[in-house]
Amino acid sequence: MTETHDARLKRMKMRSWRRGTKEMDLILGPYADATLAQMGAERLDLYDRLLEENDQDLYPWVSGTQPCPGEYLELLTEIAAFARARHGTA
Repeated sequence: MTETHDARLKRMKMRSWRRGTKEMDLILGPYADATLAQMGAERLDLYDRLLEENDQDLYPWVSGTQPCPGEYLELLTEIAAFARARHGTA
């Protein structure tokens, strides 16, 4: 059975809000709520792959304390900027 677009977005939002760590919940959840519906198929595929990564890897990547894989660089830069703007930090 093929997943519908709406079911995919719902699944991805849920996985964004229910990570392994609260920090990543608070970073990815609001980002997913605000952006997933406007993403194209290729970007959704990339974000879906990102959701497969461990939080122990994701948090250092998004916070900039560790280099991230090149395939995620643009997306994680966008997510980090979104989180900083949302929380009013530079």
